[in-house]
Amino acid sequence: MLVWSSGAAGVEDLPPFDGGALLSEWGLAPLPLVVTVWAAGLYALGVLALRRRGDHWPAGRAVAWGLGLLAFYLATSSGLAAYDTVLLSAHMVQHMVLSMVVPLSLALGAPVTLALRTLPRRPRGWLLAVLHFRVAKVLGFPPLTFGLYVLSPWALYFTGWYDASLRSTYVHEMMHVHLVAVGALFFWPIVGVDPLPGRVAHPFRVLLTVMTLPFHAFLGVTIMGQKTLLGGDWYPRLHDGPLGAWLPDPYDDQRLAGGILWGAGDLVGVGFFVVLFAQWVRASMQEARREDRRLDRLERQQDRERRAATEVTPTDGASSE
Repeated sequence: MLVWSSGAAGVEDLPPFDGGALLSEWGLAPLPLVVTVWAAGLYALGVLALRRRGDHWPAGRAVAWGLGLLAFYLATSSGLAAYDTVLLSAHMVQHMVLSMVVPLSLALGAPVTLALRTLPRRPRGWLLAVLHFRVAKVLGFPPLTFGLYVLSPWALYFTGWYDASLRSTYVHEMMHVHLVAVGALFFWPIVGVDPLPGRVAHPFRVLLTVMTLPFHAFLGVTIMGQKTLLGGDWYPRLHDGPLGAWLPDPYDDQRLAGGILWGAGDLVGVGFFVVLFAQWVRASMQEARREDRRLDRLERQQDRERRAATEVTPTDGASSE
């Protein structure tokens, strides 16, 4: 069955939430569909343009971009999206996918680098101007992006924002956009593949990633221990309606949602820490190889200078005699 509406509507006849429902309760939300198709198409055109002129584009980057778009579309259009206003736990899975998995995967796809290598001269100049624009530098400032990333979930769940997203399709969709945008602002410079403002040295990238882990854990524990329900009376009213036959207790589901936020945040964060550490080691090895080559060149130059001096000295002596 297809659920044509999204957000707060179209939930009255949903079946019990299980693996089958994730596959069957698909929606046709226009914004995610258009974004996914255009992003995939433009990226594919860029890769094809490189191949036509004989240049290489790493397959891993293309795979990462595809996985990011797939995760975005699944989170906003699959059965997970159909239940994200019915179960707080389903919404929390969606939250983690949109705020962590999608930005990380898209950043590893290096679309800015691809665009700079394939765009015509004038559009490439426009893109470079945007990257060097003062607003871009401010938005890429690591302490600012870190603050936005760790504080926006608190603003989402402990203000009227989340309650409004349950009752308004527009606010609901904008919340999805916000999660991806804030995640991208934080993770894109840290991944460090694209030439974006705000890129920092590898030790600081690792430090920023480690610093996010306690914030996710603390927020998850806080949600688990809440005596009031997120969303106000939204979930109890659903429980009293036709879905009440299979819906879990709202407080139990909220505790599960907090556990998902805690566990998934730590899991993805630790995984990203491993990726950053591997990048750091690889960069250090490349720097060591460059230094070895520099020292080898310097040594060869000194040898040539010594040989030249040895050859010139007797000649000078003979002339002086």
